[in-house]
Amino acid sequence: MIKKLFAAVLLSISSAAAIAVPFGSQSVLVVEDDTGKILLEKNASAILPIASLTKLMTAMVILDARQNMDELIEIDRSDVDTLKHSTSRVPVGASIPRRDVLQLALMSSDNRAAAALGRTYPGGFVAFKAAVRRKIAALGMHNTVIEEPTGLSPNNRSNGPDLVKMARAAAAYPEISEQTTDAKNIININGRGVEYRNTNRLVGAKGWDIGLSKTGYTQEAGRCLIMSIKAAGKNATMVLLNAGASSARILDALNVRRHIAGEEAPVGRIAKAARSASIIKAGGRAPRLKAGGTGLRIKAAGGRVVKVKAKAGVRSKARVVATKKKVVVVRKRRN
Repeated sequence: MIKKLFAAVLLSISSAAAIAVPFGSQSVLVVEDDTGKILLEKNASAILPIASLTKLMTAMVILDARQNMDELIEIDRSDVDTLKHSTSRVPVGASIPRRDVLQLALMSSDNRAAAALGRTYPGGFVAFKAAVRRKIAALGMHNTVIEEPTGLSPNNRSNGPDLVKMARAAAAYPEISEQTTDAKNIININGRGVEYRNTNRLVGAKGWDIGLSKTGYTQEAGRCLIMSIKAAGKNATMVLLNAGASSARILDALNVRRHIAGEEAPVGRIAKAARSASIIKAGGRAPRLKAGGTGLRIKAAGGRVVKVKAKAGVRSKARVVATKKKVVVVRKRRN
């Protein structure tokens, strides 16, 4: 009876935490790495398409095969995405070391690179898929199905608890941790250095301590994100699935970090004020966000800007003041 009561109390605390923090993602799970404690959750058990989060599994399977990472892989026409017709800056015919192909798949989430990794796995795609199934079983990911290496297929599906397991396993590979947390890198393509950037704009941003990162997007999956972060001395893994826009995904990540750090006045409150001033959806487009430290800049269509600066542990409220050229947020200290 006492155990049941204790479990009910924990569930109510967890549910309260989820309600207290506004989330734009359909499914959210945040777990403290050192203790396994659930810090935040929202529809965490929902099984949803995972888009390019798949590439973390692809990377682990490729590294487990211990192939020569200096071996040149030629990007083949069969690596071109004919399902979603996604773009790629990796040209067909380019010969690239496997190590760089892996980074293109992880850091820049390039689909041709991920497809090439699966195609050149020992035994080809059939052997690759069998290795993925074995890895899924070994990690105890009972609610996960992965059919191909890129994440373009909506049949690649999982849920929050399984993806936390995958993230923790991936973080144990130094190559994956290093390559997913590079903000940018220059890779030799056909004798010319080409700069590629991380698809997660929080990587390299001021105030962020990120140990693992992977974004994902397809129409079915929405905007997805896996990150391992350190905040206020705590190591945590977050999984965000099916956010409606990149801005919502970033706001969710900011709110997660603020919650872990024990900061008040979630960023969602600022976003709500901005929406009421028709900033977030000005011109029918989602805003561009730049986040770092404890600050946030929201640049909406038309060049208007919302600047938010917050100090940890300071309770405050914001009002949006609009002008012809820009919008600023004026913050008032509360005693």
